Amino acid sequence: MSSDLTQTHLGKCILAGQGKIKADLVLRNIGLLDVITGKVTETDIAIVGDRIVGTHDSYTGETEIDCTGKLAVPGFIDTHLHIESSLVTPLEFDRCVLPHGVTTVLCDPHEIANVLGSEGIKYFLDCAEQTVMDVRVNLSSCVPATAFETAGARLEIEDLLPFRSHEKVVGLAEMMNYPGVLNLDPGIMAKLEAFQDGHIDGHAPLVRGSDLNGYMAAGIRTDHEATSAEEAREKLAKGMAILIREGSVSKDLEALAEILDENSSSFVALCTDDRNPLDIGEEGHLDSLVSRLIGHLKARNCPIHHAYRAASHSAARIFGLRDRGLIGPGWRADIAILDDLEACHVTDVIAGGRLVTKDLFAKRKTIEPVGLTSMKATPVTAEAFACDPKPGQNQTPVIKVKPGLILTFRDEATLEIGDNGLKPDLDNDVIKVAVVERHGVNGNIGRSFVRGFGLKRGAIASSVGHDSHNITVVGASDADMAAAVNRLIEMGGGFAVADGGKVTAELALPVAGLMSLEPFETVEEHLIDLRKAAKDLGCVLPEPFLQVAFLALPVIPHLKMTDRGLFDVDKFDFV
Repeated sequence: MSSDLTQTHLGKCILAGQGKIKADLVLRNIGLLDVITGKVTETDIAIVGDRIVGTHDSYTGETEIDCTGKLAVPGFIDTHLHIESSLVTPLEFDRCVLPHGVTTVLCDPHEIANVLGSEGIKYFLDCAEQTVMDVRVNLSSCVPATAFETAGARLEIEDLLPFRSHEKVVGLAEMMNYPGVLNLDPGIMAKLEAFQDGHIDGHAPLVRGSDLNGYMAAGIRTDHEATSAEEAREKLAKGMAILIREGSVSKDLEALAEILDENSSSFVALCTDDRNPLDIGEEGHLDSLVSRLIGHLKARNCPIHHAYRAASHSAARIFGLRDRGLIGPGWRADIAILDDLEACHVTDVIAGGRLVTKDLFAKRKTIEPVGLTSMKATPVTAEAFACDPKPGQNQTPVIKVKPGLILTFRDEATLEIGDNGLKPDLDNDVIKVAVVERHGVNGNIGRSFVRGFGLKRGAIASSVGHDSHNITVVGASDADMAAAVNRLIEMGGGFAVADGGKVTAELALPVAGLMSLEPFETVEEHLIDLRKAAKDLGCVLPEPFLQVAFLALPVIPHLKMTDRGLFDVDKFDFV
């Protein structure tokens, strides 16, 4: 045996797996869940570097941890999220989410890219090289996301290709512009052509039938936008992997839980898309999704390990991450340690072979924030929000929102006309909504009305405005709308609540107008204050700030809810 080979990482792994030398780390006497068969076996787990080298045997290690009474499952993989929407920087997201057992995330820096372009993607890749969890990046495919808004940047295929060979890049991020795919838009086609030999992530809400066939024929293999079991089953039948989404705003788990069983779990994964620190603190992250799915599986007498398979092995396979998703020799040492399998209660985490402790986070290199001067809007007055009626008419379209959905619905209202144009109708839950361009491109302000917030007074404003991230504000008072918007401009972005002409709660998000420079614990405290301030205005939505953030998305008309919460679509297009 060559002494040189025994000193290599691979040589050490092979010898330690045979028990001929000590492993670096051994988890002793732990219950190991096999996510393929569902069997739990008590064993030692031996680790060298970032690799598992031994299971179903006894081992010695330089460091040994007694795990009697604990269980080991593969580390969880969040298959689609935008870290920016967690409202903290990638390094803070790492510290916030990793203790919940999430050892890998597939991130689309779509939000920061819409503000800063290539600079935003580079910032995320720089951060990904420092995080303890494995942050993988899908390159943003739709910047800007729509021709209906004004973004801060534009990314063509020439802008994406320099990043393609980066070790943290997986493929092309969610292809939101499915009309562009179906109509062979040249810019979209160039991006699709360039990634035909890699992963292309999907985004196809309510796309069905032959349109779905055409969309998938582009090589798109995943979708996180299914909102009904019927829609998800059609996509599964056509070979599309379904990512069950449950975030702070988009909550599809209850509608989709029935599709997960022993037949489908290899083709189903989980994502958050996205959760903020307050919800993570109150509910958890993917650990919460796994626990809830286990409840659904038990109710149908299905084995519960399929929830863990979807959260790990299936996710890795779907996205081509061939080194993780199982606990076995030769696999990446990403392990969530539990004290309750059904509750999915995570007590400790092994990430890349390292026990996650506060010291690991302290050793990371600091990455300088970007986009601190991205807020280029000018202060506004109350008069800026005047909504002039059409001549001789006071009937107007209204955007309707529903809790738990980012989809918005077209509605109508007949409004009184006052000195400042059409007036809100607070008795019928109709208030104003406006989008203030903030990238310094044209200074436009779009104005309309929205139903579903329940506000009786005041205003709520956000510089997180998907997907172009202009300032979105809703309010019962023009003066309060101006006060909230102007405070956001002063802060360089964030959330603000105004009442009686004064700001009553706020959160500064100066990193591209999207992320805080504060620890996630501080962001959580501000979100508690913001929720209370919004509730004091009469707001009935559980996540008003993220709901505001999605109001700038195009409306889908002729969309109706059935008694079961599914969608009937007579016509599907944009206005």
